Amino acid sequence: MLKVGLTGSIASGKSVVGEMFVALGAHLVLADDIAHQLMQHGQTVYYEVVAHFGRDILNNDGSVNRAKLADAAFGLDSGSAPTNPAATSSRSHSRIDELNRIVHPAVIRSQEEWMAEVGRQDPHAVAIVEAALILEAGAAKRFDRLIVVTCTDEQRIARFAARHKLPLELAGKEVQRRMAAQLPEAVKIKAANYVIDNSGLLDQTREQVRVVWEELQPLRMAKR
Repeated sequence: MLKVGLTGSIASGKSVVGEMFVALGAHLVLADDIAHQLMQHGQTVYYEVVAHFGRDILNNDGSVNRAKLADAAFGLDSGSAPTNPAATSSRSHSRIDELNRIVHPAVIRSQEEWMAEVGRQDPHAVAIVEAALILEAGAAKRFDRLIVVTCTDEQRIARFAARHKLPLELAGKEVQRRMAAQLPEAVKIKAANYVIDNSGLLDQTREQVRVVWEELQPLRMAKR
């Protein structure tokens, strides 16, 4: 079985590319879906997240409100403008680090279990894990190949705005603060085995996916 990591900066189109690989025969799991499952009430991760970020991140039914959790991890301490941007940035990174320390190990364990099960069912499968923070979590070494999806900053902001129904200016600020918690795209590209440019038409992206898929075929057949 060939283990493939699929990553890229926020709103680059990782999910779109992942579904294109599925259409060609790949197995796919989303780290974000795993994290969501691990944050369900009753899970260990749920209690640890609530303990660290408080009950203000919960909905009325006790479930985690992911938007509120993102605000707690990435946002400011209050709605007012920061008087000390450097200190605010330091606090923000500290909170993000806290969240990652809780969530990443559990997500990685679940990914490993999923890939092992795929391998048992199909020894020559291509198992793809889509995750935004593969490199940041130090998980790249767990994969045989790494694919990075890219797009322009303008597209990134427009896609994020459309997804979350935000004005472009607000979306731009949100994208900027989230990307500040990730490695620069240039670093991800340097670490990649394959780069898929998702800034053009979908057909152009699909053709790049097809080319990468063809290159993965002899590799997956060689894996045991």
